Amino acid sequence: MQERLTGIGEALLDKAHRLGVDAEVFLLHNRELMIEVVEGQVDTLKEAEEMGLGLRVIKGNRLGFAFTSDLSPKALEEVWDAAVSICSYTASDHYLSLPSGPVKYPSLIVYDPVIAHTSIEEKIELARQAERASRQHDSRITVIERAGYEDSEFHSLILNTRGICAYAQGNYCGTYVFAVAEEDEDAQTGFSISIKQKLADLDPLAVGQEAAHNAVRSLHARRAPSGRIPCIMEPYVVTRFLGIIAQMVDAEAVQKGKSLFKGRIGQKVGAECISLTDDGTYPGGVSSFPFDSEGVPCQRTELIRDGHLVGYLYDTYTANRDHTRSTGNGQRSSFRGLPSVGSTNFMIEPGTRSLYQLMDDIPYGFYITEVMGMHTANPISGEFSVGAAGLLIEKGQLTKPVRGVTIAGNIMQLLEQVEAVGNDMRFFGGRGAPSLRIRYLSLSGE
Repeated sequence: MQERLTGIGEALLDKAHRLGVDAEVFLLHNRELMIEVVEGQVDTLKEAEEMGLGLRVIKGNRLGFAFTSDLSPKALEEVWDAAVSICSYTASDHYLSLPSGPVKYPSLIVYDPVIAHTSIEEKIELARQAERASRQHDSRITVIERAGYEDSEFHSLILNTRGICAYAQGNYCGTYVFAVAEEDEDAQTGFSISIKQKLADLDPLAVGQEAAHNAVRSLHARRAPSGRIPCIMEPYVVTRFLGIIAQMVDAEAVQKGKSLFKGRIGQKVGAECISLTDDGTYPGGVSSFPFDSEGVPCQRTELIRDGHLVGYLYDTYTANRDHTRSTGNGQRSSFRGLPSVGSTNFMIEPGTRSLYQLMDDIPYGFYITEVMGMHTANPISGEFSVGAAGLLIEKGQLTKPVRGVTIAGNIMQLLEQVEAVGNDMRFFGGRGAPSLRIRYLSLSGE
């Protein structure tokens, strides 16, 4: 695969060198598998594969971009002509450039051959195991809405006229379950998902059991009284808020004045127990890779250290604007788009306290297990008002399930109100977090 992709890329670069223009060829081959089972029988089996090329050309400080999934010689000529032609219609921008090479890339294990060598039948059985484990966990589990297995494998090659030559192969896999528990005319749902870089680390039984546990613990949930009360967010909920924070440390948002973190490098933006990093080299991380979508080496980037803002995430363009260097965060979802700033393994670093220690001295509080409507949170103002569910904390113990309440506040205030950080670090895709104890949040209920 590498040889074929390299031959295609070099043909276009040769043309760029002859014509004296800067060019970048981004080639991607991707294969995805998705399996879902219902009562042990395969309900859905989808396998998709695609290969394509994105061509970025910079001519006279003007950008042209075109892509194709047809890699024939004729199609490559057409995509070249299209990219060069587009340069005539775009505005001149002296911050445009391609990263320079050659560079040394970190040595990472991001490909597990076991995933590729495992048969479809064995992967179906992993989905079945997750479904069975959920049903067997508790007799109140009456429906499994979805239970499945998925994996993805990709080959990425980036070549440019500035000396970048980057190739790597990666993959990951996962299982998930969405379960329904019923009792006394009440029904509640629960889910669990696990995505791992290695098949051996996948535990479908644990996924099924957790989905069932999450559904059962929510039975007979009721609204809670309104007030400002101490809260604990479990890791999944924290990662939902990390999606908003990731936009706030995006250098493009900062440069456009669309981030509360603009101009605050070195300032306190959260409690001292909060440290936030983005690490594209994190061992076992599903977003770990030797290089980003521009061929810049991935790295560990500190963003918040002991509550103080210390950095932003950059791709090459935004780094040029701030007269700094890329942090290896140029990301794109496919060959069809241009790179832009994106996170890799984006995480709040864990603390030392167990969940029991976080809640032990809370006389009355709220343990948040789910938030709804996070898309309504405003990354520019930091304001949020979202639906929430969870359990009451009474005398340091989890007691009654709660639904139909709203939590509201501001992301900056939320970070400042963190009293303690748990040791129960978990990743959900490319975002990881431990439980957080919040001094108080505004809760609207009864």
